[in-house]
Amino acid sequence: MVQAPPSTKCDRVDPQLSSQAELKLWLDNLADSVIAGELLQRETAIALTQIEGQENILLLCQAADKVRQACCGNTVDLCSIVNVKSGNCSENCGFCSQSAHHPGNDSPIYGLKSETEIIAQAKAAEAAGAKRFCLVSQGRGPKYANSKSTEFEQILATVKQILAQTNIKPCCALGEVTPEQAQALKAAGVTRYNHNLEAAEDFFPQIVTTHSWRDRVATIKNLKAAGIQACSGGIMGLGESWEDRVDLALALRELEVESVPLNLLNARAGTPLSDRPKLDPYEALKAIAIFRLILPKQILRYAGGREAVMGELQALGLKAGINAMLVGHYLTTMGQPPEQDRAMLKELGLTGGEAPIPGEWQQDRE
Repeated sequence: MVQAPPSTKCDRVDPQLSSQAELKLWLDNLADSVIAGELLQRETAIALTQIEGQENILLLCQAADKVRQACCGNTVDLCSIVNVKSGNCSENCGFCSQSAHHPGNDSPIYGLKSETEIIAQAKAAEAAGAKRFCLVSQGRGPKYANSKSTEFEQILATVKQILAQTNIKPCCALGEVTPEQAQALKAAGVTRYNHNLEAAEDFFPQIVTTHSWRDRVATIKNLKAAGIQACSGGIMGLGESWEDRVDLALALRELEVESVPLNLLNARAGTPLSDRPKLDPYEALKAIAIFRLILPKQILRYAGGREAVMGELQALGLKAGINAMLVGHYLTTMGQPPEQDRAMLKELGLTGGEAPIPGEWQQDRE
C-alpha cells in the first residue's frame, strides 16, 4: 500500500490495484497538495512509478498538467542551441557521439566557430521565435583549458555582441567552470547556463568515468553563487531505473535549479549506447509527469530526442508537465521545423515565449 505525502487528506491507494476512479481522486488530491506547497516525498514518487497502462498514465499526466498550470502558467519557454565547437571531446560520456573515445558515425568535427557565424545563427534563432540562444561547446570545460587558450574570452566577446545585435538572451553550456569564470560569464551578460547532471549519482559512473557527478554539482554551485540561473537536467533511456530517475529529480530540487531539460535518448551509431532501445512514449510521459510533481515551479524542457521518441504524441508531453522546448536543430541531430512547434502550441492553447523561473509566477499574469 502507498501512503500519500504527510499532512494531505489523501486516502491510501495502490496505483497497481486501485480502480481508475480511486486513482484519479488520489492523483487530484496529490496535485492539490503540491500546488499548496508540499514537497513530494521520495516514497510517494516511487509509488507513482508503479502506475501502468496508457489510461492510468494519462491520469497521472492530467495531475501533472494541473500543477503546471497552477505553478507556471501557459507560457512555453522557447530556446535554441548552437554547437560552437564539435568533436574530439576528451570525455567518455557513453551517449555522446562527440567523444574522442568513441566518435559517432558521421559526427562533425570542427574548432570554435567565428563570432560572425554564431551571431548569424543567433539572429536566425530569434527569427524562429526563440527567446534564448545557448552556445554549446564540447570538452570538460574552461576550468581545464590550456593557459594559452583564448576560446573562453572569445565566447565572452561573442555573448556581448549577441546582446548588442539582437534581442535574444545568450546562454552558455561550456562545461565545468571555476567561481571566477562564472563571475566572468555573469559580467558578460550570461543569465542562464546549462550543465546537465545527466543521471542520478549512483547511476552516473555507468555512463561516464572521465569525470564525476560531484564535479558537475560543483559547477552548478559556482554558477548559482555568481547569480546565474542553472539549467540542468538529464537523459531518460540510458538504462537507468525508475529509482534513478526519481533520485535525479530530487537532486535537481535540492540544488534549486531553475530550468530542467529532459532529453530522451536518441541513440547514436558508434557510441556505447547505440543499441539501447527507444523509450516507449508513455514511459517518457510518466517520467515527465513525475518530474513535474517533484519540481512544480521549475521550467521543465522538452530537449533532445522528443521528435524521435514521442513522434505524433509530442503534444501529450505539453499536457503532462512540460512548459519549455528546444526549437530547431540539436547538437548532432536534426529537430523539426519551428513552425511545426508553433502550430502545436497554438492548437493546445499555449503561448511561446519566456516562461517564469521559480518564484516569478503569479496567477494574475494570464
